[in-house]
Amino acid sequence: MTIGQSLPSENAIAADLQVSRTVVRSVLDRLSQASIIQLNGREKIIKRSVRKSDFLEEPPAFLDMDELENRFFDWVLRMDVPPGTVLNVAQIAKDFHVAKHTLQEFLSSLNRYGIVQRRPRGGWRLEGFTQSFALELSELRVVLEMNAVRRLIALPAEHTVWVRLDQLEDEHRHLLSRIETDYHDFSKLDETFHFTINSVVDNRFVRDFQKIISLIFHYHFQWNKEDERVRNETAIHEHLAYINALRSGDLGRAEQAAQQHLATSTKTLVNSLKAHDRAV
Repeated sequence: MTIGQSLPSENAIAADLQVSRTVVRSVLDRLSQASIIQLNGREKIIKRSVRKSDFLEEPPAFLDMDELENRFFDWVLRMDVPPGTVLNVAQIAKDFHVAKHTLQEFLSSLNRYGIVQRRPRGGWRLEGFTQSFALELSELRVVLEMNAVRRLIALPAEHTVWVRLDQLEDEHRHLLSRIETDYHDFSKLDETFHFTINSVVDNRFVRDFQKIISLIFHYHFQWNKEDERVRNETAIHEHLAYINALRSGDLGRAEQAAQQHLATSTKTLVNSLKAHDRAV
């Protein structure tokens, strides 16, 4: 359109753009403030041409549920959000750029694990990651993974999990050869290793719990930097012994290797919380 020309009526604009009249009025007000148009009663006259600087930036895409989970735990564990914090859903949704209903759905899923609690008058409160919570989480992790070990050990040699364990052994040995510089790469490898073992249990509830457990352990391992290289090297050796025990077909040996490694993981998780308390 040209300078001096009048815009159509609000109803016509709303119909053409398929938006409400409220949206149209809001846009017209902004165009008036920017001196792009002049409002004179119902008349809307174009005063100047539109410049590139007049356009709004396109908003980033909303996070999906998986991205939201990672972002939320990263925020809680890295930003020292204390237990008892009342969660401002509107602000978190804005900061994370996620739809409010998606955030509410996510918080409802965490409520099952006691990570958050719904407040009596609405809203949510973070219960936090206390030492008691960590120990309870670790107990559940042991129960689920030991069940997976019993199932895995009974699988036939042609099952795909054995091929994946061979690949993981190679990846562990490769990381061990460059542990001095790349020890921080262990966190993701640890997550993949335990996911592989637990993948032999085809149970939707187990998968849900494993996902939460994996996220919490994963972020604590990243967050706690005390003796990280030594801890990760020790864990790699335990993983290799774990794989070897699984291959042996000896259930007792496999269970012992699993229990030893899970006990080490629990100790690491608890120590990370103690380190955090000392830092605070």
